[in-house]
Amino acid sequence: MLHFQNLSLRRGNKLLFEDASFQIHPGQKAGITGANGTGKSSLFALILGALHADSGDLKLPRDWIIAWVAQETPQDTRPAIEYVLDGDRELRQIEKKIAEAEAQGDGHELALLHGQFESIGGYQARSRAGQLLHGLGFKPGDENHAVSSFSGGWRMRLNLARALICRSDLLLLDEPSNHLDLDAVIWLETWLKRYPGTLLLISHDREFLDAVTDHIAHIEQGKLTLYSGNYSAFERIRTEQLASQQAEHLKQQREIAHIQSYVDRFRAKATKAKQAQSRLKALERMELIAPAHVDSPFHFSFRPPEKNPNPLLRLSEAAAGYNNTAIISNVSMSISPGDRIGLLGPNGAGKSTFIKLLAQSLPPLHGKLETAQDLKIGYFAQHQVEQLHPQHSALEHLTQLDPLAREQELRNYLGSFGFMGDKAMEKTAPFSGGEKSRLALALLIYQRPNLLLLDEPTNHLDLEMRQALASALQDFAGAMVIVSHDRHLLRVSTDELLMVHGGQVQEFAGSLDDYPAWLVAQNTVASSSNTQNGTSRKQQKRETAARRQALQPLKNRVAAAEKKLEKLHLRQQKLEAQLADTSLYEPANKDQLKQLLAEKAQTDRLCQEQEIQWLNAAEALEIAQQQADTTPP
Repeated sequence: MLHFQNLSLRRGNKLLFEDASFQIHPGQKAGITGANGTGKSSLFALILGALHADSGDLKLPRDWIIAWVAQETPQDTRPAIEYVLDGDRELRQIEKKIAEAEAQGDGHELALLHGQFESIGGYQARSRAGQLLHGLGFKPGDENHAVSSFSGGWRMRLNLARALICRSDLLLLDEPSNHLDLDAVIWLETWLKRYPGTLLLISHDREFLDAVTDHIAHIEQGKLTLYSGNYSAFERIRTEQLASQQAEHLKQQREIAHIQSYVDRFRAKATKAKQAQSRLKALERMELIAPAHVDSPFHFSFRPPEKNPNPLLRLSEAAAGYNNTAIISNVSMSISPGDRIGLLGPNGAGKSTFIKLLAQSLPPLHGKLETAQDLKIGYFAQHQVEQLHPQHSALEHLTQLDPLAREQELRNYLGSFGFMGDKAMEKTAPFSGGEKSRLALALLIYQRPNLLLLDEPTNHLDLEMRQALASALQDFAGAMVIVSHDRHLLRVSTDELLMVHGGQVQEFAGSLDDYPAWLVAQNTVASSSNTQNGTSRKQQKRETAARRQALQPLKNRVAAAEKKLEKLHLRQQKLEAQLADTSLYEPANKDQLKQLLAEKAQTDRLCQEQEIQWLNAAEALEIAQQQADTTPP
């Protein structure tokens, strides 16, 4: 187990936490939470031996294997799958010994080593690595590309796969979802639930924490405290703790009334669409969790747009892509004030391409994009963060937008985003990723857009800032289109979902809760096909065979159900023939009649149950076949 005993930790002169005493037992999964800079990553450095405790002790078993995600990736020219396999250190050690034994011709040693190799699952290791890469969004064939050929975000996914393949006793994950899209987050969530070891997880994604963790270790005001339950359970405890303080209790009552106004207003106009109803439930839940965040340093709101034309823009049979190759096509829709749209779809399907089309940073290849004269777009994406001037302060950035504004007014505005006092005057060059994202959002919101286009706005933002953004979006009077792996933000902010898939942008009839099942159905039918020109005939054959193979279990299920049903029908007919015999109803045959009637009733019941199973199996096969037919070769 991990045993913290009167543990205190400093970083330089700053005390992070002191006198922490608790235990984390094998197999437990603990989320590490707290504001940025409170010591979450420093705690990991302590466990890994890169930092030393100021006082107290941290004890863990000497034989524990610890896995963690490296923050840097070397310029490695080897295939990605080889880099990932390096994460299983024991596997690599045995492989090295096998090579040495083969060179020496030592047959006895080779036999022993191959036995060890088999016992650790060495023959399945390459398959495990491939499954990890697929789950994290890599396409078939990517595993053979050089590590150095991938961008920074994809290299972080390789580092994550390298940590996951390690058969570890303790797994340390620091913001693993930051570089993932929603599909990969859902896959990772499922993987971590099955992970048999002890997990320490730093994350600012509340739904991810809720699904994976059974304890929360929270750092606040110099204290590290372990709570039982997931993040929602921790929020309930924290609400009670804050309520005991009179000033905070009054803030809580105001915040509850504020959120209640959102709920009442939306309930009055909510449609029966599944996502609209899902948002209503999420807002009702938001009313419960808001009191746990009244002491947040972030409190901002959207001012009404200066003008709000209707519609804001209209697309007519539009296509968008790169180098004259369409990623999405035949898109026809209009966006009006009040539209709150979330985009779903597999990685690479075209969600960001669609956002760029709406932002007019990518002209349509075909069709038309018509915009209102007074359209004012607020577009947030990673490149907006990267365009901040490193030598300018937050105040200088804001002054450039509004040179005539009074400095104190600008300082007050920046303070609502956490840039208070001297922080507003510091150059942005040393800012953390979260601070830069906060500033980029502050600059965007200040300009009073009437169409918000948000592409992964929560990357690098902590839980308090995410909560503040979700709350502020409720009052936004314009339209919004959001791509995010943060499901809480999507739930409370959007009431319409669009699916970007197979080159199309279409309404997703379900709610966000239905999306994981849609992903499973897609993966059951076949892995994503290569829609680019130049796909080889051999590859097409492999993909067609894969689709057929994916359908085979469903076909077998239908055939087995039909076979059982046929046997039950034959038994039913035999019993009906026996019961048609008039002699059976004579008093002397009373017991036999009773037995046959009971058997007939049981057979009828089994027939009904089997018919339901057969219908379900046939329906699943039909849906899978339709999806296979629509999957491009």
